[in-house]
Amino acid sequence: MKFGITYHSGYHGVDPDRIASYARHAEDCGFESFYLPEHVVLYPGATIGSMAIDPSLSIVDPLAGLAFVAAATERIVLGTGVLQLPYHHPVTLAKRLATIDVLSKGRMRLLTIGPGSLPGEAEALGVDFASRGRRADEAIDVMRLLWAGDATGVSFKGDFYAFTNLVSFPKPYNGRALPIHVGGSTRAAARRAGLRGDGYFPGGRIGSQERAIQLELMWQTARDAGRDAAALECTRWGSIDMSDDDVEALATAGTTRVVVSATAIDPQAQRDEISAFAERLKLRVQPSSSLSTA
Repeated sequence: MKFGITYHSGYHGVDPDRIASYARHAEDCGFESFYLPEHVVLYPGATIGSMAIDPSLSIVDPLAGLAFVAAATERIVLGTGVLQLPYHHPVTLAKRLATIDVLSKGRMRLLTIGPGSLPGEAEALGVDFASRGRRADEAIDVMRLLWAGDATGVSFKGDFYAFTNLVSFPKPYNGRALPIHVGGSTRAAARRAGLRGDGYFPGGRIGSQERAIQLELMWQTARDAGRDAAALECTRWGSIDMSDDDVEALATAGTTRVVVSATAIDPQAQRDEISAFAERLKLRVQPSSSLSTA
């Protein structure tokens, strides 16, 4: 099992010293990965399911935030949880992601994308909410095409994006393809993961039975497409106080990575939570003795 940690700037703050300290401490404690979420804009009345979202939350741009975290750390893998893919042009996004991967020496490895869930956010960005899933599928194809292309250029013609003989450099670090994980809480998302993704990151608000159905749907979709279903990862949200037994139950259900978040607001209490999790689940690879207390 791999373990990631997320930082919610809307709740934990946007102070750069706090973010850097949080990420360095997670790295020192042995966490594999560091995630940032995304909402480009919010608005009064926005909800996810039945949960209202405070429109004043300070949610940092995840790619700028991950570039900052990469500069403050040495090993931790960078992830989005999740990037709202239809709200980014894939030509510019391919460049931004490859740049972060090169400058972090290959750590932009856990890009998780979703189609977006707020109609007002889509409207503000000029995206037809009903077509956002198909737009996301096309964007995945565009980015992979650009990353794989050489100096002769690549061409693409779809319903949303079209270009001829484009050349995009730099390539991802050491010429490796950037993995793309699919986030979501629907069977359409599970099928997208099986057809195009390198893994699935289902939402936390679906029940265990529906989650099992979606995982099997991902694997079956991959098999039907001639892909290696066993190579697909499954990432899950977890709690900072989860036990070995909790982790074992998730592993039995097919989970390969768990992502948690500190619940405390005070920076020292956050570090204590992270340290306790690492000790309980034996993540620590080296002592953390020189951490900022900002």
